[in-house]
Amino acid sequence: MIQFKCLLSRNIKLFFKDKGMFITALITPMILLVLYATFLGNVYKNSFLDGMPEGITIADSIIDGLVASQLMSSILAVSCVTVSFCANMIMIQDKANGTIKDFTVSPVKPSVLAFAYYFASLIVSLIICLSALALCLGYVAISGWYLTFTDVLLLILDVFILVMFGTALSSLLYFFLSTQGQMSAVGTIISSVYGFICGAYMPISQFPQALQKVLAFLPGTYGTVLVRNHSMNGAFNEMINSNIPEEVVTSLKDVVDCNISIFDTNVSIPIMYIILLSTIVVVVSAYVLINKYSKKAK
Repeated sequence: MIQFKCLLSRNIKLFFKDKGMFITALITPMILLVLYATFLGNVYKNSFLDGMPEGITIADSIIDGLVASQLMSSILAVSCVTVSFCANMIMIQDKANGTIKDFTVSPVKPSVLAFAYYFASLIVSLIICLSALALCLGYVAISGWYLTFTDVLLLILDVFILVMFGTALSSLLYFFLSTQGQMSAVGTIISSVYGFICGAYMPISQFPQALQKVLAFLPGTYGTVLVRNHSMNGAFNEMINSNIPEEVVTSLKDVVDCNISIFDTNVSIPIMYIILLSTIVVVVSAYVLINKYSKKAK
């Protein structure tokens, strides 16, 4: 336990010591918020208005709240994973400068070393992503606040679980890399592709049916759906309170991926949590076992 605490503290201090890495990781969600609000805000707004049947009107304040909540969910769904790849750079740096060799010949167990990298990246990513959540909540408060206290707590839980997932994924992938160039390439690919395959940039409901069925099996998809449900739930409830037919609200939920199904069976929110948490356990276990047995082989 002493070795773990020392390594954990060392990895966290190294990350924050490099101001460039910290600022880069922190500024990414801010840039996404500005870009989304600038270029996607009107697109989302028009899609909601086009989805309303003739004869039904909805207050502009509710529409603004829906748009802001969808933007927030998209940003958090992407940032919680991509920031984890940026925060996990210490592992690659130790390989690149040879520090990892000192650890492997020391009495430190490979599993302890692996967990130290994982939890250090997890803590750093949480600090950044919770800051991003606070920034997004401020934007929603300005645009149209319909969130309840429970919604905010569930959003914090979603961020925590998504960061755990992103950290587990980055730790496993980074184990096979040894240079900063390789890390930059993988990070760029993840940042570019992940937002599309998890349904953050474009709702999965807009994809071809065959692709929708494939994406429904990816755990990251459920992370996006969870964040979207908890960020937009208040605005949808306000629509119902404003005498908007429930059929219309359900249709809008389907369009923005608040509902998702596998083989025509709707996946409930508790099942989504189980899928995500099970994936995290499997990926982290694989990461630790690979570290353990590869070090023994060496």
